[in-house]
Amino acid sequence: MPRYEFRSPRLFVEAPLAPGVRVPLDAAPLHYLRDVLRLKPGDPVLVFNGRDGEWRAELAEAGRRSMALAVVAATRPQTPPGDLHYLFAPLKRARLDYLVQKAVEMGASRLAPVVTRHTQAERVNSERMRANVIEAAEQCGVLALPAVAEPVAFDKALAALSPDRTLIFCDEDAPVADPVAALAAARRPAPGESAPAETAGPRPLAVLIGPEGGFSEEERAVLLDRPGVVRIALGPRILRADTAAVAALALVQAVLGDWGVAPGSTG
Repeated sequence: MPRYEFRSPRLFVEAPLAPGVRVPLDAAPLHYLRDVLRLKPGDPVLVFNGRDGEWRAELAEAGRRSMALAVVAATRPQTPPGDLHYLFAPLKRARLDYLVQKAVEMGASRLAPVVTRHTQAERVNSERMRANVIEAAEQCGVLALPAVAEPVAFDKALAALSPDRTLIFCDEDAPVADPVAALAAARRPAPGESAPAETAGPRPLAVLIGPEGGFSEEERAVLLDRPGVVRIALGPRILRADTAAVAALALVQAVLGDWGVAPGSTG
């Protein structure tokens, strides 16, 4: 497990990163580093771009009223991103912010808003979602930024999923049983398939959370008819959609994802 250095500020940049590179600072990060954090030239800042790993840089003068980041040395290599798509019915502003931030922290590699029959907030500010992705990644040591997809209709979202991607369908109408056992059963190969190699990484996954009004009967029928779907309940209590996101992603990462549960274990 890599050690994260949380004492220095951490900043996402678009520029390529390598020793000796100087990254000019736009107005917003300059204000944050110089005026909010009160950093001075020579103070350390961690930088990452989602491609070149994480680097230690130093704040440097770049003119009379501007500053830059002088890249010094690598601190962590770029790690391959996971393959966990998070599909969700859009929520209203503050709760969508929370959902996006937590999905980044929980290791989602793609955030995909899905417009269902009972979706209450069909408009999504993709730029705001992207800003929340970056903020969460900066704060939590994340190296690879999740992709942010544009909203699509329910049927198009399902059609776009690869047949080899396991879809975990969180259904409030599912029998309240052991979700860990249901997910563990999904790890076993289907009849005619060979067991996965011990060295194989986590399989491609997708998690689907519906709106607070729930899935329609037609949507539920389509999901249950799709190969590779695992239907789980999230316990005996009704969860808000943003809470359900955290609960579902934690379960999936623990049993099928990258939290290090040994194959064959039920967690």
